[in-house]
Amino acid sequence: MNDYRSAEFPQQKLQHADGSPMRALVVDDEENLADLVAMSLRYEGWDVVTAHTVRSALESAKKFTPDIAVLDIMLPDGDGLSLMKSLRAVHTGLPVLFLTAKDAVDDRVAGLTAGGDDYVTKPFSLEELVARLRGILRRAGRGYSEEDEAELRVGDLVLNEDSYEVSRGGTSIELTSTEFELLRYLMRNPKRVLSKANILDRVWDYDFGGKASIVEIYISYLRKKVDSLGPALIHTVRGVGYIIKPAD
Repeated sequence: MNDYRSAEFPQQKLQHADGSPMRALVVDDEENLADLVAMSLRYEGWDVVTAHTVRSALESAKKFTPDIAVLDIMLPDGDGLSLMKSLRAVHTGLPVLFLTAKDAVDDRVAGLTAGGDDYVTKPFSLEELVARLRGILRRAGRGYSEEDEAELRVGDLVLNEDSYEVSRGGTSIELTSTEFELLRYLMRNPKRVLSKANILDRVWDYDFGGKASIVEIYISYLRKKVDSLGPALIHTVRGVGYIIKPAD
């Protein structure tokens, strides 16, 4: 449980069109982790059921109809891939996000190949996990919120997570896929200092064997494209990392 980061979660209700709460099934054999994820989602107004084995997850799914499932790949009595298939046999089209070990590259590939909608690697940010789940449900058309948009905004900088479009002050900005992921991570954490190590872990594939200097290089790329259109938004906190915040 060492590096799971808590965060101040905004109360933006994602719910069904009839006003009923979203429902999530969280399955992980680490009980503390499952409880942390459940707490974060309940804070958002969701109904959550946790399970720690394949058997208990299937039993829960008989009484609880989830809108989405968070499944650990490795479980004591089976695996998340088989569990996904069993759950979808009962709940057709159920969106699934997999949790994988940081060094389990094969798990990630297998999970997405088998039909998973997304994955996060342990350790992860709870804030990032909640954002991923909201994004999956939004794209699946399973959730409604007047406040829930695909757009991230910091000052006059706008990033659309669905269309992959970025603009500042109405001027379109062309980014590479890595630049986009880096900017998205910064914008999901406005006014928060992010270390190079943290950025490497979240933006680059976890099997990437590069050095922290790659973060400096891509930050400079972003600054040339973003900060050239107005007052600086991306700032260096010496000895700590980087932060994005609206211009003064």
